[in-house]
Amino acid sequence: MSLSLSIPVFLTLWWLVFLSILPLGVVSHAEAGVDPGDGGDPAAPVDPKLRRKLLTATWISMALFAVIWLVMYFHLIQLPPLRLQD
Repeated sequence: MSLSLSIPVFLTLWWLVFLSILPLGVVSHAEAGVDPGDGGDPAAPVDPKLRRKLLTATWISMALFAVIWLVMYFHLIQLPPLRLQD
């Protein structure tokens, strides 16, 4: 897999994983019984733990990318050649 294909594949995997784990473990102000203050949204998370979720998304996407890279490197799945139409 070339570098020009590897970067978009990894970034797509990373965003997919990040957006999938983003809502996990979130407690809103209303659920926690905390006053959000003036103009605050009661549904806003108290502590979203973004740093932990960024690192988790990075590790999971690196593992998934390694599997995809190994499958492509050892030709475990044959992709058909790209045919351009005239």
